[in-house]
Amino acid sequence: MPDPVVAGPTLGALLGRSDLRLRLASETDALPPDALDRAVRWVHSSDLLDPTPFLSEGLVLLTTGTQFALDDDADVFAAYVRRLAERGVVALGFGTEVVRDGIPPLLAAACAAVGMPLFEVPYRTPFIAVARANAEAIAAESFARRTWALAAQRAVSLAALRPDGLTATLAELARQLGSWVGLYDAAGTLRREHPAGALDAATRGELDAEVGVVLRRGARAGSSLRIGPTPLTLQTLGRGGRLRGVLAIASGDLDQESRALVTSVIAMAGLALEQTEDVQRAHGLLRAGAVHALLSGDAALARRLVRELGGALGTAGIAVVVVEGAPGDLDIVAEWLAGRPAEAAPRLFGRGPSGLVVAIDPGATLPDEVVAVAPVRAGVSSPATWADFARAHDEARAALARRREPVARFDTAAAPGVLAALDGDLARVLAAAALAPLTDHDAANGTALVDAVRAWLENDARIDAAASALGVHRHTVRTRIALAERVLGTDLSAFPARAELWAALQVARP
Repeated sequence: MPDPVVAGPTLGALLGRSDLRLRLASETDALPPDALDRAVRWVHSSDLLDPTPFLSEGLVLLTTGTQFALDDDADVFAAYVRRLAERGVVALGFGTEVVRDGIPPLLAAACAAVGMPLFEVPYRTPFIAVARANAEAIAAESFARRTWALAAQRAVSLAALRPDGLTATLAELARQLGSWVGLYDAAGTLRREHPAGALDAATRGELDAEVGVVLRRGARAGSSLRIGPTPLTLQTLGRGGRLRGVLAIASGDLDQESRALVTSVIAMAGLALEQTEDVQRAHGLLRAGAVHALLSGDAALARRLVRELGGALGTAGIAVVVVEGAPGDLDIVAEWLAGRPAEAAPRLFGRGPSGLVVAIDPGATLPDEVVAVAPVRAGVSSPATWADFARAHDEARAALARRREPVARFDTAAAPGVLAALDGDLARVLAAAALAPLTDHDAANGTALVDAVRAWLENDARIDAAASALGVHRHTVRTRIALAERVLGTDLSAFPARAELWAALQVARP
């Protein structure tokens, strides 16, 4: 297959035409390494001393040297060649035996100084013949590219008819372009690549990060970048605001035919992903049904639904994870979970009443991986059985309500006890109102009723222990507690009154 990014005939191919009898006058060692491999877009002739206003980049210029006449000023030749090089002229051809018998040495020296290839056009070779040969080569190249494009389109279309059409299509695209091709899903995970493992770890890491940025941006776009020596082209799949993935190609600027082939593959991949999404939507409904069945205590129904998905709940212990976030972010997490290999997949996942619900092996690191996939939070229950699924689900939700870190674990959230859960604006307002009579009395009279009551309750309502803790006489403590009862209008000998006051003191503690 011809290289899909070659723009046209090269200088080396033009000089290699035996019928033209062209002779390279430059020393190859003095030329840039790619000098003879540069594409020649056109061949033009001019004897102007400054033809650059009429030239374009990438052409070969032919001249008979009339503009130099008998001038042997090295500066004139040097300025002439420098102008051509700055304009992007690929090479200079000198027609001999017209004005001069050979190539002027000063012209050869000026070309060597800037690395400009210089070749001789013999008297018997008309300039028009050189231009025609290059034009024919361009036409042949264009025909070859169109022929390749038709064959490549046919090969890709046939690949799409195979059982795993998407994988086969991407493999065929990689073969036709002669480049690495990778397909990322909506979560930024590389799902397919051809040839496998062709990118080194460093390039792959930077590419993964760039794909993540493109997906988070959420807009349809195509972009090119270079990671080290590797040029890459990225093209999003799906609609703006609901991207389905990114197609990555290890190639720089593609020509028109190659871009058309890639566009066809993008359309096929988009259709395949939409079809896959329909299947995943049906699987998602089954998973959600299994979750709701477990929450209602119907484990038998949940097991039947999971069997329809080709899995099994098993009998080992689990931990329940509740994932909260924006709907789009939860979709990304769900797609990421669906694409996990069997050995790393969760026991069950599906939509629940308050987010995405996931059953995992106790101690699994999957919650930490989930919050790295999308901006979501995860609450994790303590170890449980399938029969305790509803309780574990409540624990995971309680962990999310109690803790603010990305992964909130119930064991950590429950450690401070029940009263620690009274941590909210309403609880603080109620606590301040309950303690207001004591705090106002202390502020107005210089008493220490709040401290006395706290010490007394902390020491199980024992006067002597409270007095020791405060460093005062026991009669002082007894007097202050009696005064607190009068200020509050409450009998603190009753347990409910003590519990209410203790809860208020715990919430109000700074």
